[in-house]
Amino acid sequence: MRIVRALTAFVAAVGLTAVVAAPSFAIPQKGQPAPPLKVVSTSGQQISLANYKGYVLVIDFFATWCPPCREAIPHLNGLSRKYGRQGLQVLGLSLDDGDEGTVKDFIASKRIVYPVALAGQDVQTDYGLRSLPTVYVIDKKGNVADKFMGGSDETLKTMENLIKKLLAEK
Repeated sequence: MRIVRALTAFVAAVGLTAVVAAPSFAIPQKGQPAPPLKVVSTSGQQISLANYKGYVLVIDFFATWCPPCREAIPHLNGLSRKYGRQGLQVLGLSLDDGDEGTVKDFIASKRIVYPVALAGQDVQTDYGLRSLPTVYVIDKKGNVADKFMGGSDETLKTMENLIKKLLAEK
């Protein structure tokens, strides 16, 4: 019994050390400024958050191999077309491993109407990505309005309602 207790204490101590020693990634929270962003679109355009000041920005983190990501693209295209003149901007950030050719083919096949860039590891870490698709909605002041994970119809409706609300704000 003494050995079991000693082993349990050892495992608990090692586990605690591993948790404490692991790097902590801050996940952007509602109301906080969005993490900095500097990427180059597949068309060669330099993109940073400063480009979107005064706009509502939807940042879609996706991968070409992710089925729910693929299913969300038509909805994001629709949002861009429907609300673009009212101040909505959409930015796609691909997590495909540096394969710009695959991403460009994907953009063409899905007829994506908004800019797309490859998201480097630093951007993925800054935004605390843990699953795909993940969408951040950034308000006109550059703050995180909300984060959405997955692509269910309910999620997409909730996101669109938030976008309409943010576009109405001065």
